[in-house]
Amino acid sequence: ILSNVSYAQNLSVPQASQKASVMQQIGLTDITISYHSPLVKGRTVWGTLVPYNEVWRAGANENTTITFSTDVSVEGKMLGAGTYGLHMIPTTGDWTIIFSKNSTSWGSFFYDKNEDALRITVQPITLNESQEWLSYQFTDIQNASTVATLRWEKLKVPFKIKCDVKE
Repeated sequence: ILSNVSYAQNLSVPQASQKASVMQQIGLTDITISYHSPLVKGRTVWGTLVPYNEVWRAGANENTTITFSTDVSVEGKMLGAGTYGLHMIPTTGDWTIIFSKNSTSWGSFFYDKNEDALRITVQPITLNESQEWLSYQFTDIQNASTVATLRWEKLKVPFKIKCDVKE
Protein backbone atom coordinates (compact mmCIF):
# COMPACT_ATOMS: atom_id res chain seq x y z
CA ILE A 1 0.00 0.00 0.00
CA LEU A 2 2.82 2.45 0.80
CA SER A 3 4.37 1.97 -2.65
CA ASN A 4 1.17 3.33 -4.26
CA VAL A 5 1.56 6.55 -2.26
CA SER A 6 5.10 7.10 -3.54
CA TYR A 7 3.94 6.65 -7.15
CA ALA A 8 1.16 9.19 -6.67
CA GLN A 9 3.66 11.79 -5.44
CA ASN A 10 5.56 11.59 -8.74
CA LEU A 11 2.43 11.80 -10.88
CA SER A 12 2.55 14.56 -13.50
CA VAL A 13 -0.50 15.83 -15.30
CA PRO A 14 -0.54 18.00 -18.45
CA GLN A 15 -0.92 21.73 -17.90
CA ALA A 16 -3.72 23.57 -19.66
CA SER A 17 -1.10 25.92 -21.15
CA GLN A 18 1.50 23.66 -22.73
CA LYS A 19 5.21 24.38 -22.37
CA ALA A 20 6.97 25.39 -25.59
CA SER A 21 10.18 26.92 -26.88
CA VAL A 22 11.54 28.22 -30.17
CA MET A 23 15.19 28.68 -31.12
CA GLN A 24 16.87 30.49 -33.99
CA GLN A 25 20.54 30.98 -34.79
CA ILE A 26 21.53 34.28 -36.39
CA GLY A 27 25.19 34.46 -37.35
CA LEU A 28 26.85 32.86 -34.32
CA THR A 29 24.09 33.88 -31.88
CA ASP A 30 21.54 31.41 -30.52
CA ILE A 31 18.22 32.98 -29.52
CA THR A 32 15.74 30.89 -27.50
CA ILE A 33 12.30 31.87 -26.24
CA SER A 34 10.73 29.55 -23.61
CA TYR A 35 7.09 30.02 -22.67
CA HIS A 36 3.75 28.39 -21.87
CA SER A 37 1.05 28.63 -24.51
CA PRO A 38 -2.48 29.48 -23.30
CA LEU A 39 -5.56 29.05 -25.48
CA VAL A 40 -8.17 31.70 -26.27
CA LYS A 41 -11.06 29.29 -25.40
CA GLY A 42 -13.71 31.83 -26.43
CA ARG A 43 -12.42 34.47 -24.01
CA THR A 44 -11.77 38.14 -24.74
CA VAL A 45 -7.97 38.24 -24.54
CA TRP A 46 -6.73 41.81 -24.97
CA GLY A 47 -7.94 44.25 -22.32
CA THR A 48 -9.74 41.55 -20.30
CA LEU A 49 -7.85 38.25 -19.83
CA VAL A 50 -4.63 40.23 -20.41
CA PRO A 51 -5.36 43.70 -18.98
CA TYR A 52 -4.17 46.82 -20.75
CA ASN A 53 -1.52 49.02 -19.10
CA GLU A 54 -0.30 46.26 -16.75
CA VAL A 55 2.88 44.18 -16.87
CA TRP A 56 2.13 40.73 -18.33
CA ARG A 57 4.43 37.69 -18.39
CA ALA A 58 3.94 37.26 -22.17
CA GLY A 59 2.71 33.69 -21.77
CA ALA A 60 1.15 31.55 -19.04
CA ASN A 61 2.20 29.66 -15.91
CA GLU A 62 5.89 30.47 -15.32
CA ASN A 63 8.06 33.34 -16.50
CA THR A 64 8.50 33.60 -20.25
CA THR A 65 12.24 33.84 -20.93
CA ILE A 66 14.44 34.85 -23.82
CA THR A 67 18.10 33.84 -24.05
CA PHE A 68 20.83 35.34 -26.23
CA SER A 69 24.19 33.55 -26.48
CA THR A 70 25.96 36.80 -27.48
CA ASP A 71 25.28 40.52 -27.20
CA VAL A 72 22.49 41.71 -29.52
CA SER A 73 20.54 44.83 -30.34
CA VAL A 74 16.76 44.78 -29.99
CA GLU A 75 14.94 47.47 -31.97
CA GLY A 76 18.30 49.30 -32.17
CA LYS A 77 19.11 49.15 -28.42
CA MET A 78 22.00 47.07 -27.07
CA LEU A 79 21.33 44.08 -24.80
CA GLY A 80 24.02 41.82 -23.34
CA ALA A 81 24.20 38.06 -23.68
CA GLY A 82 22.14 36.17 -21.09
CA THR A 83 18.68 34.99 -20.12
CA TYR A 84 15.97 37.55 -19.43
CA GLY A 85 12.41 37.47 -18.15
CA LEU A 86 10.26 38.60 -21.09
CA HIS A 87 7.35 40.82 -20.07
CA MET A 88 5.03 43.07 -22.03
CA ILE A 89 2.72 45.97 -21.27
CA PRO A 90 -0.15 45.80 -23.75
CA THR A 91 -2.15 48.92 -24.56
CA THR A 92 -4.66 49.89 -27.22
CA GLY A 93 -1.72 51.53 -29.05
CA ASP A 94 2.03 50.87 -28.76
CA TRP A 95 3.24 48.04 -26.51
CA THR A 96 6.23 48.04 -24.17
CA ILE A 97 8.45 44.96 -24.24
CA ILE A 98 10.57 44.47 -21.14
CA PHE A 99 13.72 42.36 -20.81
CA SER A 100 14.15 41.79 -17.06
CA LYS A 101 17.41 40.68 -15.45
CA ASN A 102 15.20 38.50 -13.25
CA SER A 103 14.39 35.44 -15.35
CA THR A 104 13.37 33.13 -12.50
CA SER A 105 10.36 34.85 -10.88
CA TRP A 106 6.97 33.26 -11.27
CA GLY A 107 5.38 35.30 -14.04
CA SER A 108 4.96 39.05 -13.58
CA PHE A 109 3.72 38.79 -9.98
CA PHE A 110 7.17 39.66 -8.64
CA TYR A 111 8.16 41.98 -11.49
CA ASP A 112 10.36 44.88 -10.34
CA LYS A 113 11.08 47.77 -12.72
CA ASN A 114 14.51 48.18 -11.04
CA GLU A 115 15.51 44.82 -12.60
CA ASP A 116 14.87 45.98 -16.18
CA ALA A 117 17.79 45.41 -18.53
CA LEU A 118 15.96 46.99 -21.48
CA ARG A 119 12.57 48.40 -22.46
CA ILE A 120 11.48 48.91 -26.05
CA THR A 121 8.28 50.15 -27.64
CA VAL A 122 6.71 48.36 -30.60
CA GLN A 123 3.53 48.55 -32.64
CA PRO A 124 1.29 45.44 -32.56
CA ILE A 125 -0.35 44.33 -35.80
CA THR A 126 -4.01 43.32 -36.00
CA LEU A 127 -4.73 40.28 -38.16
CA ASN A 128 -7.90 39.07 -39.85
CA GLU A 129 -7.57 35.43 -38.81
CA SER A 130 -7.47 34.33 -35.20
CA GLN A 131 -4.90 31.95 -33.68
CA GLU A 132 -6.22 29.90 -30.77
CA TRP A 133 -2.88 29.28 -29.00
CA LEU A 134 -0.19 31.77 -28.03
CA SER A 135 3.05 31.20 -29.93
CA TYR A 136 6.37 32.81 -30.68
CA GLN A 137 8.09 32.56 -34.03
CA PHE A 138 11.09 33.95 -35.86
CA THR A 139 10.43 35.60 -39.23
CA ASP A 140 12.34 37.74 -41.73
CA ILE A 141 15.48 35.69 -41.01
CA GLN A 142 18.64 37.31 -42.42
CA ASN A 143 22.37 36.65 -41.92
CA ALA A 144 22.57 39.09 -39.00
CA SER A 145 18.96 39.70 -37.93
CA THR A 146 15.51 38.26 -37.35
CA VAL A 147 12.12 39.38 -36.12
CA ALA A 148 10.77 37.61 -33.03
CA THR A 149 6.98 37.70 -32.95
CA LEU A 150 4.38 36.92 -30.31
CA ARG A 151 1.20 35.70 -32.06
CA TRP A 152 -2.12 35.16 -30.26
CA GLU A 153 -5.78 35.71 -31.03
CA LYS A 154 -5.95 38.35 -33.82
CA LEU A 155 -2.72 40.10 -32.88
CA LYS A 156 0.99 39.79 -33.50
CA VAL A 157 3.70 41.73 -31.68
CA PRO A 158 7.04 41.79 -33.56
CA PHE A 159 10.45 43.00 -32.38
CA LYS A 160 13.68 43.05 -34.45
CA ILE A 161 16.86 41.46 -33.15
CA LYS A 162 20.25 42.13 -34.73
CA CYS A 163 23.62 40.50 -34.10
CA ASP A 164 27.08 41.83 -34.88
CA VAL A 165 28.33 39.01 -37.12
CA LYS A 166 31.68 40.72 -37.83
CA GLU A 167 32.62 40.97 -34.14
